[in-house]
Amino acid sequence: MKKTLIISISAIVLIIISFTIYWNLPIEITRKADIKSGNKIVENIENYRKNSYKLPEVNDWQTLEKLGLQKDHPEKPVYTKDESGNYELVYNDGLGGPYLLWNSTEKKWTIDLPKIVSK
Repeated sequence: MKKTLIISISAIVLIIISFTIYWNLPIEITRKADIKSGNKIVENIENYRKNSYKLPEVNDWQTLEKLGLQKDHPEKPVYTKDESGNYELVYNDGLGGPYLLWNSTEKKWTIDLPKIVSK
């Protein structure tokens, strides 16, 4: 009985410690695959902007799919833009945020809430 209690408590403590360590790892480790695919999309958007002198429209799915985005696809980020030429990619996990987010003004991946509100 006493041995079972010690093993159970040890297992719970180990789970809590493991969760705490994972939660505090940098996003470059915990979201590596999302950041890698997101960087390719950012590169495609920047090339589009360079060649077209504008950002793609939010509802132009023919163009957005060529850039690596997909409509209603949970593994792909959501693209939004504003009138000032800024854009964001947001991995919406459906949990209400904060989300993995790329903002073209900051030019880095963060865990945050979107700054550009989609219309």
